[in-house]
Amino acid sequence: MKFLSKFCWLFVGVLFIFSGLIKINDPVGTAIKLEEYFEVFSTDISPVFKAFEPYALFLSIFLSALEIVLGVALLVRWKLKSVLVALLLMIVFFTFLTFYSAYYNKVTDCGCFGDAIKLTPWESFTKDLVLLVMIVILLFTQRYLPPFLRPATGASITALTALLSVGIGWYAYEHLPYIDFRAYKVGNNIPVLMEPSAPLRYKYIMLKDGEEQEFEEYPTDEAYTFKEMVAINPEDGPKITDFNVWNDQGDFTQEVLTGNKLIILVQSVAKADREDFDKINELVLAAEQQGITPMVVTSSSGQDFEVFRHEVNLAAPYFFIDGTVLKTIMRANPGIVLLQDGTVKGKWHHNDTPDIAEVQGLL
Repeated sequence: MKFLSKFCWLFVGVLFIFSGLIKINDPVGTAIKLEEYFEVFSTDISPVFKAFEPYALFLSIFLSALEIVLGVALLVRWKLKSVLVALLLMIVFFTFLTFYSAYYNKVTDCGCFGDAIKLTPWESFTKDLVLLVMIVILLFTQRYLPPFLRPATGASITALTALLSVGIGWYAYEHLPYIDFRAYKVGNNIPVLMEPSAPLRYKYIMLKDGEEQEFEEYPTDEAYTFKEMVAINPEDGPKITDFNVWNDQGDFTQEVLTGNKLIILVQSVAKADREDFDKINELVLAAEQQGITPMVVTSSSGQDFEVFRHEVNLAAPYFFIDGTVLKTIMRANPGIVLLQDGTVKGKWHHNDTPDIAEVQGLL
């Protein structure tokens, strides 16, 4: 029992720290996932969840930091009983979320480990269930985990962890994630990722006499009724499936992915930060003079963007892109992406708008 207690202590502590660090690395992405949960719950459970949406970013940083702090507090065994109770309450909450998502197929990716590790809803629920059991074991075996630091030292370590965690999260929000786990990270070639890495293979789910049977080739027996076709190797499919750029004149996706392009990304114009457009406009002008084509992509309507671009004096042709894709590419509003024949050469938060020398140095 002593060995089991120490194993659970180490496993739970490390996993909570890892989970919190992955999420606080990208607080905007975590906030987007929370908004998705709030949207689902406001429809299915109670409209009161809609009230939490404006606080998604705050909750993103707070909950991610809390995971790290509780994980560290557990490992240093500071106020062990209180920490275990807090962990139990948190994992019960997470278990409810993942079970609801899995059972009702509402949120297909829980975001437990951000974009670093994708889990199916049932995998997420299983992970939380295992953690729940381990925390319960720890609550009943605390006697095998005596404190090894003075209370003041444990408190200091925990407090310092809290300050560092919040600081890390806020810095990532004001700039960009420290590590980009998304398909549009620097170095990736978008056209390549739009193609499958290997031919997709499928299996056919057929019905006969009320029973399901699977075939890798479509059966010729007419007694079978087709139910669905499922990919056998979905991991070999395209990593990017929804990158499309257009305007009223037609599709411009290939144009964006050809040559040197400086892309200014503006999500909702109502929420776009206007403070750094003087620097962005200088960069746009300098890029054009150096043969780098500036373009703007937005998910706002043409009417709204026309008003916005005159307000900030953004003199570059603009195009449209899906809002979800835009949020996936860039965690800033506005943000800047440098493309060379579809390869991502640079990404910047508007707070870190580069000069033309930095841009040219990447081409």
